[in-house]
Amino acid sequence: MGTRKKADCSAATASINAFEAPPCNNTALRLAARRLGNLYDDALETAGLKSTQFSLMVEIARLGAASDGLAPTLQDLAARLAIQISALTHAMRPLVRDGLVVLTPDPSDRRTKRSALTDAGMQRLEAGAAHWADANARVEAALGADAAAALRALADRVSSDEFLDAYHQARPAMPAKR
Repeated sequence: MGTRKKADCSAATASINAFEAPPCNNTALRLAARRLGNLYDDALETAGLKSTQFSLMVEIARLGAASDGLAPTLQDLAARLAIQISALTHAMRPLVRDGLVVLTPDPSDRRTKRSALTDAGMQRLEAGAAHWADANARVEAALGADAAAALRALADRVSSDEFLDAYHQARPAMPAKR
């Protein structure tokens, strides 16, 4: 019996033996993302943030700064983070509840909501930045600078529209039904 890889998609197809399944890219990436997420969560705990909250707050600040201080719409934020609006609003609930983010209707289209950091949110973001930087430096040291750069480059590639297009173009032809 062959050795079993940690990230095998054993249920990929019924005709493949679970111990001989090809490696699953999705499972490998999710395992790595959970590990990194836990490390960053631990580092940001002192600032009272989870890594997902910190990332969301950074993106709100980044998009706002890129548009001369105009708070980003939830649609823009969801598109930038490659998540659905429902997942975004779920993730934002604790930030809004805790007074770190405020949602306001867009002045030109009241159906559109914009998200902005409050003063308390900016303070919390700044408090978390040093903890995030420490965790990031430790991950970089553990991986090595070249591997860390390669990881980011590969993650950027996988999250790109070009990758999505290539994935759809690589779809194998389905056999004709009889």
